[in-house]
Amino acid sequence: MSGSVPLSILDLSPISAGSTAQQALRNTVDLAQHAEQWGYHRYWLAEHHFVRVASSSSITLIGLVAAATKRIRVGSAAVQVGHHTSASIVEAFGTIDALYPGRLDLGLGRSGHRRSQFGAEAGRNKGGKPVVDAVTGRTEIRDGVVVPPPFDPGRILDRSKFIASVGALQQRGAEPLDFAEQIGEVRALLAGSFVSPEGVALHAVPGENAQVRLWLFGSTGGESAELAGRLGLPFAAAYHVSPGTALDAIEAYRAAFRPSADSAEPYVVISADVVVAEDDATAQRLAASYGHWVHSIRSGAGAADYPDPATIAPLTAEQRRLVDDRLATQFVGSPGTVAERLAALQRVSGADELLVTTITHQHADRLESYRLLAEAWGLRAARAA
Repeated sequence: MSGSVPLSILDLSPISAGSTAQQALRNTVDLAQHAEQWGYHRYWLAEHHFVRVASSSSITLIGLVAAATKRIRVGSAAVQVGHHTSASIVEAFGTIDALYPGRLDLGLGRSGHRRSQFGAEAGRNKGGKPVVDAVTGRTEIRDGVVVPPPFDPGRILDRSKFIASVGALQQRGAEPLDFAEQIGEVRALLAGSFVSPEGVALHAVPGENAQVRLWLFGSTGGESAELAGRLGLPFAAAYHVSPGTALDAIEAYRAAFRPSADSAEPYVVISADVVVAEDDATAQRLAASYGHWVHSIRSGAGAADYPDPATIAPLTAEQRRLVDDRLATQFVGSPGTVAERLAALQRVSGADELLVTTITHQHADRLESYRLLAEAWGLRAARAA
């Protein structure tokens, strides 16, 4: 099967149980180098703090990946603007762009707004597994794509660590700018038109006129999607985190879109969690600990070391209810199975590009998943053409 749109990678630099952050970072660089060889279009790094993934300093990691590769676009998915000043973002990306010009994607997202989604109905997906809990809502199946009801963040069991993390990432007494205002500052600094509130012109060096592509990220049909549309910027929708509202976000973005110097037409990337192996049974085995990892996030503890599927106990019914939407919307199987499901996601969303993220306990299995998917999607053939 040959995919009709480009395929890109989102990497959290996950730490596997029994491994270290140092090894996770080495794995990220190794995966990026392979991704370039296999024909992936972009390699994006997520930003997460105080949890067991190694992408906390995502901008630093972007520079390291750019240095270790030659052609592939490298970027953020996304810089959480509430934890950074506009100047620090532009200067950091400008520094990397000065050495690797024209390869960077500057993705921006709102911090402190984890609107992950959940819902349920007594339905079943193509694989026969329960889709969601019948108590909480109705699930749609659109051309084989599971769209569960929105997850209520109030169901997160303990928010104390998240609140403490937000506090630790900000200067005491500092108040984050309105999201739209900070995006305006970043754009002005890149364009060389920034003027301080006191009327003083300031120029970011490096940073001004950097050859970076600006993106906004979102998971609902709220401010991020509408702002991306109004500004005429490309937009990335997080189906892998928020499957119940990602399609609504895309619809809101397209409805608000106005042509700009950045984009004459809407441009949408949609993400998906993926595990590929030679056959469906092997892929299911490799993905067996994914629900446990998502549960660690939704319990409030944050992402844990990624469990070894050979050592886990089955999820309890209560645990499964908290994560069933994410299990139902993970794309797991043989290359043909996953390519078919990704093609359906592209059709339903109308996305111009797909962004896939794969986490497995063993790095070799993660490499193989991406390799098999690249082959099934026809990435090398497309690049050669």
